[in-house]
Amino acid sequence: MYKYVSFLILLLALINCTKKEKSDIDVSDISVEFDVNRFDQEFYTSTSEKLPQLKSKYPYLFPAQNHDSIWLRKIEDTDEQELYAETQKVFSDFSDEKEQIEMLFKHIKFYYPNFESPKVITLLSNVDYETKVVYADSLLFVSLDVYLGKDSEIYQDYPSYIKQNFTKEHLIVDIANAITNVQIMFSTDRTFVSRMVQQGKKLYLLDAYVPKLSDAEKIGYTQEQIEWAEYNDEEVWKYFIENKILFSTEQELSRRFIDNAPFSKFYRANDNETPGSIGVWFGWQIVRAFMQNTDTSLQEMLQMKNDEIFKKSKYKPSK
Repeated sequence: MYKYVSFLILLLALINCTKKEKSDIDVSDISVEFDVNRFDQEFYTSTSEKLPQLKSKYPYLFPAQNHDSIWLRKIEDTDEQELYAETQKVFSDFSDEKEQIEMLFKHIKFYYPNFESPKVITLLSNVDYETKVVYADSLLFVSLDVYLGKDSEIYQDYPSYIKQNFTKEHLIVDIANAITNVQIMFSTDRTFVSRMVQQGKKLYLLDAYVPKLSDAEKIGYTQEQIEWAEYNDEEVWKYFIENKILFSTEQELSRRFIDNAPFSKFYRANDNETPGSIGVWFGWQIVRAFMQNTDTSLQEMLQMKNDEIFKKSKYKPSK
């Protein structure tokens, strides 16, 4: 009996070690090279004499039809300078963020050896939170003014669920998300479960690319919201099945359960106690279950149809 127990403990330890190796890979020998250009600092300290040189360096940021006077007024604008000053309080030094970006690029290159690290350009976007990070082939634009901290006075008029992730720590997640968005094929399958799996693929890539981050950081939840999702997964899954939601193609379901929102919409009295985008969390668990139950590689999984991943995942709530 004791031998059997000892063998079982050893087996479980080996399994746990194997799972850890899949997510906690060694990238120390992987080399990546990239530049970080602080356009925000160059622009807001520029003058009429320096502007031509700046336009020559960043032609893609200066539409030809705009006269220099427009850019000079923007540089001298009091509100613009105030926003720039607040940004410099948080990001005067970008070395820590560059190290995080380097680790991200190394992890991506581990899975995709042909990945070319883009040039990183920091700028201000007047708090355009819809496009916090833009990845365009060889360039990656990062809007620093959307990461000043959720309690910054700059965001005092924004809803809590919007500014929840306006933090310095979330910057690396948004950069990773911008890259994963171009790595995942568009799906024409409009069933709700397919839409969940599509989002789950993105989060599984974060498991691979930023493995040291917590689940809460990856999905943008608070720890309390993660705990709610884990504790109530069986009840929510039952709701999806009983209401024939999984294979429905109603577009409204995205608004209720996938889109960023203060809470998910079950049309119950306690909806405001739920985390928003709960369908994204379920999609993540489905993809995780699939990857744990099969020998599929990351690259192979991304090529698979969402409905096939769901069927082969044999997903069931944790309880």
